[in-house]
Amino acid sequence: MIKEEHEVAITGAPQGSGPVMSTVIDIQTEPVMPDHIIWSLFNSIYFNVCCLGLVAFAYSVKSRDRKRVRDMVGAQEYASTAKKLNIAALVLGLIVVIILIIIQATVRQ
Repeated sequence: MIKEEHEVAITGAPQGSGPVMSTVIDIQTEPVMPDHIIWSLFNSIYFNVCCLGLVAFAYSVKSRDRKRVRDMVGAQEYASTAKKLNIAALVLGLIVVIILIIIQATVRQ
């Protein structure tokens, strides 16, 4: 008799056999558009040649603000300008660092 009860428990109806309800959540994601704010912050701290890093940071913040108000064209323009300024600041900063290393090496000899 115990064996029969055990078989019924295994092959019985599934628990919670009521109606299955599901919920669908539609999440609106923001379009992925880089604003280069981290790169601009890095350049404004370390490679701020002729204040290009600071200006790039300002354009990155403007790009982020435009993206928040869903002006994707304006955000793209500001991000493009920030990218160009970041490239210029990085290249000029690296050139200055290389020149300083060369001057330091020649002075020690």
